[in-house]
Amino acid sequence: MTVGIVMLAHTALHRASQVARHWHAAGCPVVIHVDRRVPDDEFRPFVDSLSELENIRFTRRLKCDWGTWSLVEASQIASEMMLEKYPQVSHVYLSSGSCLPLRPVQELIDYLAERPKTDFIESATTEDVPWTVGGLDKERFTLRFPFSWKKHRKLFDAYVRLQRLVRFKRRIPPGLVPHMGSQWWCLTRQTLSAILQDPDRATYDAYFRRVWIPDESYYQTLARLYSTRIESRSLTLSKFDFQGKPHIFYDDHLQLLRRSDCFVARKIWPEANKLYEAFLSSPEGAMNRAEPNPGKIDRIFSKAVERRAKGRPGLVMQSRFPHEGWENGLTAAPYAVLEGFSDLFVDFEAWLTKATGLRVHGHLFAKDRVHFTGEQSVYNGCLSDSASLRDYNPKAFLSSLIWNTRGERQCFQFGPRDVQKIGPTLARDPNAQIAVISGAWAIPLFNSNMNFADIRKQAAELQKIENMHLETLRAATAKARVRIWTMADFVEAPMEPLQTVIDEIAPRPLRRLNEAPRMVDLTGFGQFLQNLKNQGMHPYLMGISRSAAIPRRGNRAAANPTW
Repeated sequence: MTVGIVMLAHTALHRASQVARHWHAAGCPVVIHVDRRVPDDEFRPFVDSLSELENIRFTRRLKCDWGTWSLVEASQIASEMMLEKYPQVSHVYLSSGSCLPLRPVQELIDYLAERPKTDFIESATTEDVPWTVGGLDKERFTLRFPFSWKKHRKLFDAYVRLQRLVRFKRRIPPGLVPHMGSQWWCLTRQTLSAILQDPDRATYDAYFRRVWIPDESYYQTLARLYSTRIESRSLTLSKFDFQGKPHIFYDDHLQLLRRSDCFVARKIWPEANKLYEAFLSSPEGAMNRAEPNPGKIDRIFSKAVERRAKGRPGLVMQSRFPHEGWENGLTAAPYAVLEGFSDLFVDFEAWLTKATGLRVHGHLFAKDRVHFTGEQSVYNGCLSDSASLRDYNPKAFLSSLIWNTRGERQCFQFGPRDVQKIGPTLARDPNAQIAVISGAWAIPLFNSNMNFADIRKQAAELQKIENMHLETLRAATAKARVRIWTMADFVEAPMEPLQTVIDEIAPRPLRRLNEAPRMVDLTGFGQFLQNLKNQGMHPYLMGISRSAAIPRRGNRAAANPTW
């Protein structure tokens, strides 16, 4: 009683030769199918290198394409030769040329000898598998797939759409319940011979010939008809990423592979000399006898897949750029956006820096340049103060700023005079804490020396811009933490909203404020707003009417100012 190895090879034939010798040395007959696309000048030396070993045979060659019937047919041809030429074989183990035995072959032989009637093949119904990628689970059994997905993808997709449009549905042969699973199986002689010698094999083969990726469903389905006992798992360690592509094992995965306790692993990088030497040449590299348990390393692969798919928060990898929504968070850390504060208070940025210890910038998205703190021309991560560079991709600029300053909370000013392209990003970012004093943009106009006609025109434009921005902040899709005060409400009692802002944006709890920063002199501001009204411009965002009293003491706003 022994194990027969069916090997499907199409590349790195020198490694396939090395592994075939390893199987043969342990007494396992090997039947090899080599892809017809392998040039003869590579195939012949491969055959010659194994010609002196009598229990290694080669089958006739087919052209094999991923996801097509040719892979099943190649395994059928090799399995039929194995069953015919080696009657002593009790189990047939399907492997590839890139598979590598991880444990002494005798341990595999002993393991299967203790389970003479058990078939090891992953076999689950479409409702029970979470790993199908590409939107084709049940449809892979009810539609036709005559085109290679890799070679003729447009034809493949168009034909699928056509079949969906006309509601075409194939009839599954009676008695079959489609199952799916890993294509790397180990079947008993009884089960495999029953599949290959079934009187209805022609019907089954004709049906699966047009199934999508039949090597993951042909044996997995038919084994359910004949097996007396199925262990729905593969003895081969094979891991896939979120796109359905197999993980490749390299030299630095040596300890990881040993921890798996699996008998065989794929896919091994052909140049992983350390792995091939450790598992094929060094007896001391053998693992302890243990039940194969790939679950021991699943957590590592899950974390790797998560990192590959999501990345780190606020860091957009090349593989996900510029796909909208593929980023794991727009930014890497919390930050604060203050709107209107620097208009209402004198030297507000310096006061906030002293009060909170935050890194307080000016208007980072001003039209003239980026106003970093201290008016620096270059900031962390070589971010330039150039407005044109920033405006090429404002979202990337913000993400880079927050990423490059991790560990130090950033705060910057924003308003309707700034470039507004970043507004929707701020609103969607859960890390953004936005505080707005609506209408405060009118204060610089009030203190300007412009002609009133120009003031009116600019006020109307700024109010329109801010109103659109506030709608974005209030939208159902906004995820930022937003607080909005009208200028009238804020000026009436500035200490309470200021304390709220400080408590929310400060990285650690601070003592309560004793006084607010110095407020600009608003004497006559109410009449200014009335003049705008008289000129036909309605300043509705300030929340201040002509009759509203404006604090006239103007130096420092008290906690309860006199109106």
